[in-house]
Amino acid sequence: MAITVLPLQAQNETNGAVVTKITALEKAWNQAFKFRDTKAVDALLDDGIVLVNDDGSLLSKGAFLASIRQSKTSDEEQVTPESITVHVIGGVAVATGVFRTKGVENGKPFVRRNRFADTWVQKGGGWVCVSASATPILH
Repeated sequence: MAITVLPLQAQNETNGAVVTKITALEKAWNQAFKFRDTKAVDALLDDGIVLVNDDGSLLSKGAFLASIRQSKTSDEEQVTPESITVHVIGGVAVATGVFRTKGVENGKPFVRRNRFADTWVQKGGGWVCVSASATPILH
């Protein structure tokens, strides 16, 4: 019985470390986006990532990075994760949760909330996001 418990315990500890890592990467992505740090965002995303915007459009990594470069930086803007849950299956982690974006658009303040689902895979000794989607929360 002790042989069965030890591998499960080790697996849970490994999964716990992965959950901590992916949660940190999600928060780093939010901060990099907020500060328009395309170099940091680039490092987090796989070259073949599929991004589904909150309006339903699809973006490649290059198009997403270009959209970050073209957007205006605002001191008032905040991108804040409200919740993050990470599920680990082998070398894949799926992060789901809610993030809030606050800022000024066309001179008017806004607050938006989105539910997200991001898929991360182990690659080259680290983790990269291979798929990301956001859906507006309208209620």
